Amino acid sequence: MNATVATSVFGAFMVVTVALGLLAARGRRKGGEGGGLAEWSVGGRSLGTVFIWVLMAGEGYTSFSYLGAAGWGYNYGTPVLYVVAYMSCGYAVGYVVGPMLWAYAREHGLVGITDMVAHRFGRPWLGAFLAVLVTVFLLPYIQLQITGMGVVVSTISYGSISLNWAYFIAFAVTTGFVVVSGLRGSAWVSVLKDVLVIATLGFLAFYVPAHYFGGYGPFLDRLVTEKSEWLTFPGHGDSGLGQAWFITTSFLNSLTVVIFPTTVAGYLGAKNADVLRRNAMLLPAYNVLLFVPMLLGMAALFVVPGLVGAESNLALFKLVVDSLPAWAVGVIGVAAALSSIVPMAVFMLVIGTMWGRSVVSLLPRLERRQKGAAQSVVVVAGSLALLLTYTAPNTLVRLSLISYEAMAQLLPMVLLGLVWRRLTLWGALSGLAVGVALVCGFVFTEHDPVWGVNAGIVALAANLAVALAVTYAGPRERDDRPDEEVLARDEVRPPVAVE
Repeated sequence: MNATVATSVFGAFMVVTVALGLLAARGRRKGGEGGGLAEWSVGGRSLGTVFIWVLMAGEGYTSFSYLGAAGWGYNYGTPVLYVVAYMSCGYAVGYVVGPMLWAYAREHGLVGITDMVAHRFGRPWLGAFLAVLVTVFLLPYIQLQITGMGVVVSTISYGSISLNWAYFIAFAVTTGFVVVSGLRGSAWVSVLKDVLVIATLGFLAFYVPAHYFGGYGPFLDRLVTEKSEWLTFPGHGDSGLGQAWFITTSFLNSLTVVIFPTTVAGYLGAKNADVLRRNAMLLPAYNVLLFVPMLLGMAALFVVPGLVGAESNLALFKLVVDSLPAWAVGVIGVAAALSSIVPMAVFMLVIGTMWGRSVVSLLPRLERRQKGAAQSVVVVAGSLALLLTYTAPNTLVRLSLISYEAMAQLLPMVLLGLVWRRLTLWGALSGLAVGVALVCGFVFTEHDPVWGVNAGIVALAANLAVALAVTYAGPRERDDRPDEEVLARDEVRPPVAVE
């Protein structure tokens, strides 16, 4: 009976979610804006402050935050606070970088970072190469969302739906949603998601300590007395996640998040640069919610001890299922599931857009079918991530770190390249090759952290050093375009009157 009630609530909300996506797409087509790739991928560049806020908050508050933060709080404790640190710092960096990328894309009719890099270096093939590379970098993050939603579906069904079937349900619902709705649909559903997330986490923040411990006082007293190791660096166990790791990870991720393709998709969906500046000031308020799953993860240490490995992702939901009525479990499950659907939809949409614009555009026979090709790529990418979920499971935070460390290697090519004309294509590519090779080496040999710091920042330092060395040692590249055509600025040029 509990499984029936919870899954019925969940199913009803999933129907509402898909309906919102369909209404968003249908309403825009009726408005006469068409249904091309730009409308599907960046919402026709017309989203205002509210929609951009909820969309980008949705990308930042994913199943990684809802379940992974609780899982790492359960496993290690204090080190998980890096999530709050890097997101807050990233919004500050985005205050400057967001309007710059928005203006560059708007002025040159671009829809993603692969477009931007191809335009900056004047090499269409470079966009196709980066589309393939970035897809590989993003697959672990899509896997993360499939894993997170699968955990939710299986848990709220009280085990009647196996994890394998739950993973497939997560893939099917999100793939169908993103194909039909695009970025605008994700923004609409983000509103529903944010209402549910704020309500459910606000409730759990008070309910769990009161129900299991008699209030915050007894809970915190017990935490300090019995689990003090979780409250200081490097946290519980021989994790290697000390202060140096915390600082370097926060720094690296705060830079990387502003060029993450999904973040850039949010930037490019804005109707003007001021929307992004206001958004950067408002988003940190959303981070307050992140403390709740972290704290609840540590509360689960006393209630459901013994979770190991990927099982720690269940820490928060074990508290919920064991104490709340089925309908409440269903509602909280919906909030967590939407925290997977919205960001996963944007990740898949970005992959489809990159391929549709940067790869398909190089094939003359398919150039006019960019949107259809992009939607097909979404299905393929989602299927690959689903396969990885079955064959290479991992904890949610581990998957997030892998994606960020790899994506960070694009920083010199994207950010430095857009503000410094001297950086050469071969310098940027050489640095990228070294950085990616080091990240892969560290991650797959399990040497992350390395020397006590984030492996990604070591790779980025080598990446930047090689890029600069090759740039200065090699010949200057010939490019007759003026600086304003190649480099990014904060604002769009006013139109030039033709006499």
